[in-house]
Amino acid sequence: MRWLVTGARGQLGTDLHRLLAERPGEEVLAVGSSELDVADRVAVADAVARFQPDVVVNCAAYNAVDQAETDPAAAHRVNAVGPALLAAEAARSGAKLIHISTDYVFDGTAVEPYPVDAPTNPRSAYGRSKADGEQAVRELAPDHGYVVRTSWVYGAHGNNFVKTMARLERSNETLNVVDDQTGAPTWTYDLAGRLIDLAAGDYPPGIYHCTGRGRTTWFGFTRAIFAELGKDPERVQPTTTDKFPRPAPRPAFSVLSDAEWLAAGLPPMMEWREALAAAFAADGSAYLPD
Repeated sequence: MRWLVTGARGQLGTDLHRLLAERPGEEVLAVGSSELDVADRVAVADAVARFQPDVVVNCAAYNAVDQAETDPAAAHRVNAVGPALLAAEAARSGAKLIHISTDYVFDGTAVEPYPVDAPTNPRSAYGRSKADGEQAVRELAPDHGYVVRTSWVYGAHGNNFVKTMARLERSNETLNVVDDQTGAPTWTYDLAGRLIDLAAGDYPPGIYHCTGRGRTTWFGFTRAIFAELGKDPERVQPTTTDKFPRPAPRPAFSVLSDAEWLAAGLPPMMEWREALAAAFAADGSAYLPD
């Protein structure tokens, strides 16, 4: 198959490209934001026309959650306009489009995992831009578009929570981490493999949730990170969100149900704690500060 991967220099895009490169017979055009601006109509049309992909995986995203509050137009351009252009080209060319979305499209008030058809109600500019991108994909590529929501992603490439906690461990005797936000950490390498499964099979288009299985809090996640670092998890202490005010509100609960994913017959993701151990076993040095 021929794959066009946008946002290919980020965490997920890098791991996806890495996995595809290991598979014989796959042709991959992996482009970063400097190589393809997904919000440039002419550039997107030209890339699809020239490469003629069977699958487009849109990993491009504006992820500066707090900055989006003061620059919502920038977030909307990448997270909504970009997916709309890719969806239109996918529908025109017949390519599958897999668009990556987020738990931030929900308001975080649930107490049980969000099903794929739960009403979206984003509370941040970032979340609204991602919800708009989802809607564009569903409207413009109803027969070719796949929206895959994920959460709390980390990987060996780029910046993420795991790397931040590893850096802070070195410079702080104790860390206070919020224990009142619940979600599912997701290893990008595991997610990339499941996206390949989705693209390679004959699955119905629509919305899917794909995250690490199970749930924890940022506090629990950090204690697990310390354990993988060989450090004392007791050095991590729980605190509350109100002690760390941020410009963009964070969902208090953002666990996503994988029922639709499993019902389609797709392979499940790893349990989040198992995945974290696997990530350190595979690329442990990548998570350590220089």
